Amino acid sequence: MDGFLTAILCGLVLGLINVTIKPIITLLTLPFTILTFGLFLLIINAAMILVVDSLFDGFEVNGWWSALFFSIVLSLLNGIIGELRKKEGVE
Repeated sequence: MDGFLTAILCGLVLGLINVTIKPIITLLTLPFTILTFGLFLLIINAAMILVVDSLFDGFEVNGWWSALFFSIVLSLLNGIIGELRKKEGVE
């Protein structure tokens, strides 16, 4: 990351991609997702991260494995935050 503004913009673009493009790709790859018991979703997330990497010069992901690790960490954090929100009754 080059700076705070780049981080905010990357987060917004990643969120926008996850809301618009990711559901379509997830639906198209549903057989692979079922066959891999949902693990293919990590591959889809890594691909979305690499798309954001290609859009911004200040955001750099060093290859496919780094994107996959980022995807795993992001999925874990989303799961933890989702559980905390359920316990607080936010949803």
